Amino acid sequence: MSLASKVLTWARMKSPWIIHFNTGACNACDIEIVAALTPTYDVERFGVQLKGSPRHADVLVCSGPVTKQIADRVVRIYEQMAEPKFVVAVGTCACSGGVFDGCYNIRGGTNTVIPVSAYIPGCPASPEAIIDGVVKLLHSLEVAEAAATK
Repeated sequence: MSLASKVLTWARMKSPWIIHFNTGACNACDIEIVAALTPTYDVERFGVQLKGSPRHADVLVCSGPVTKQIADRVVRIYEQMAEPKFVVAVGTCACSGGVFDGCYNIRGGTNTVIPVSAYIPGCPASPEAIIDGVVKLLHSLEVAEAAATK
């Protein structure tokens, strides 16, 4: 692994840029995700920044079950993200479809259309759980990177 690649990986681990996408949630998890971005919880202390474009984001944060209408859009957003890219499913609905699983218009959890790197359960997931899940994801990636360079 070259020095430039190591520096790029280090920068991505220390300053992940996220994009939030609602795949059909009731907005409870959305409110908690936004709360995690406020100064009360200050997720920016970990270097996390919310971005508006998937081309600038490293982490896709999904909330809600995937509906049939939104499935293609989620895949399109995922494909627009640069490698390496990660997906975090926030809330029970994003993890498994939740109470909406089995409904006529629901495909299921986020993992039915794109690969998920981390699951944060809860209805709704608290800001503390969201921050903890993202930090654990970054730490596991850091450990995997260290093991790969040995």
